[in-house]
Amino acid sequence: MAEEEATAALKSHEGFVPQNKSKRNKFSFTCAILASMTSILLGYNIGVMSGAAIYIKRDLKITDVQIEILSGIINIYSPIGSYIAGRFSDWIGRRYTIALAGVIFFVGAILMGLSSNYAFLMFGRFFAGVGIGFAFLIAPVYISEVSPTSSRGFLTSLPEVFLNGGILIGYISNYGFSKLPLRYTWRVMLGIGAIPSIFLAIAVLAMPESPRWLVSKGRLGEAKKVLYKISDSKEEAQQRLDDIKEITGIPSNCDDDIVSVTKVQGRGVWKELFIYPTPAIRHIFIASLGLHFFAQATGIDAVVLYSPRIFEKAGIKSDTNKLLATIAVGFVKTMFVLVSTFLLDRVGRRVLLLTSVGGLILSLLTLAVSLTVIDNSHATMTWAIWLSLAAVLCYAGTFSIGSGPITWVYSSEIFPLRLRAQGVSIGAMMNRLVSGVISMTFLSLSKAITIGGAFFLFAGLAMLAWVFHYTMLPETQGKTLEEIEGSFGNFWRKRNDSSTVDGVNSLNLRLVSD
Repeated sequence: MAEEEATAALKSHEGFVPQNKSKRNKFSFTCAILASMTSILLGYNIGVMSGAAIYIKRDLKITDVQIEILSGIINIYSPIGSYIAGRFSDWIGRRYTIALAGVIFFVGAILMGLSSNYAFLMFGRFFAGVGIGFAFLIAPVYISEVSPTSSRGFLTSLPEVFLNGGILIGYISNYGFSKLPLRYTWRVMLGIGAIPSIFLAIAVLAMPESPRWLVSKGRLGEAKKVLYKISDSKEEAQQRLDDIKEITGIPSNCDDDIVSVTKVQGRGVWKELFIYPTPAIRHIFIASLGLHFFAQATGIDAVVLYSPRIFEKAGIKSDTNKLLATIAVGFVKTMFVLVSTFLLDRVGRRVLLLTSVGGLILSLLTLAVSLTVIDNSHATMTWAIWLSLAAVLCYAGTFSIGSGPITWVYSSEIFPLRLRAQGVSIGAMMNRLVSGVISMTFLSLSKAITIGGAFFLFAGLAMLAWVFHYTMLPETQGKTLEEIEGSFGNFWRKRNDSSTVDGVNSLNLRLVSD
């Protein structure tokens, strides 16, 4: 009897219909894969510059400061893209905003590949930067809105998987094209990024529009069709529809295909975020900004963009060996982010994030010590070289298992619908601005306080990040997007609760014990 009651309770839990789950998740997975293709373009643009910079400097005879500006300027441009994408996604929809991102990437890649001088190359980097801003915003937002609650963490982390895959492809491209004549080497590396953007524009045609955006425009009939495909059960689809109706001002008993919406998405966002925020919205906003700030302030772009320089400082002199070591960094990042995607919905965001930042602290301290030893030694310190390489790989792995993917998963799911697109765009702007500062100052910072000193600084920031994450971020695992807002509003308290998950776990324990 107890077993039957527990089974009935489990089946009544939102979204628990095993016979439908596989089919529904396949459709959501396909949507997430297509949307994540923007992140391949983004990752390629980031990763390819690490090796291309070596040959750009030699070909155009430019300084380290110019290389810093060239590498990091896209992160200053990208907030423009994130802001525009936030507005466009509320206007024309998530789907066509993704297509627009592909077009911008295409233009940027063509311009960079045809660059004849430094000024023209900087012009091409502007388009690449705007495209990156689009991709950073729109993919996580779209995927969070087409994902069932049971697999939202897994699906929303896919852009990070594709981003790391793009970075790895960029690193491999550096190695593969490094044997071309100097004048063609970096131009081919940068220009070939135009090819996947064409496939992205075509792939958009196979994607449905976000149901939350459709409801916000009063297109209930279309939204219901999409929700039935992307939810684990009809009951979950109806519940999600009712939740979205409530926050968009549509009566719950309204069942028309086309309705008039009283609450317009995008209006009053800035006032609600900055002037009259509720305690919950203020908490959400600070959590999002803090996540994005610390994700970049701990130095990931310094490692991604300047791996060849770091390995050179560690004692690896050959261009080929430096590029091969950089490929190893990209491979480790990609493998660990894959691990993260399968753990997010099992162990939760909070545990993975705190574990990840703890690993960053240890690897950054190790890297700082080993580079300092090498810098102050007149003899070749083989053990320190290998320790530096291991520390960089450990850093890449620990970042990718938590801080990298969870930043986007978490920030895209905590904002309520009315604030989501533009709220996430502000977080993306913070992410890119901090990334730009790190990218455009790392070489100069390394000269000013030594490269070991730079990584000691990043380690200190990682310690602050751990404290922030521990005190400010509640667990969101297992909650619907509409329930998450209720988890926020209380600062400086460990928030590890998830009533939905705990309820299911309790039932499972009863089932086993009975």
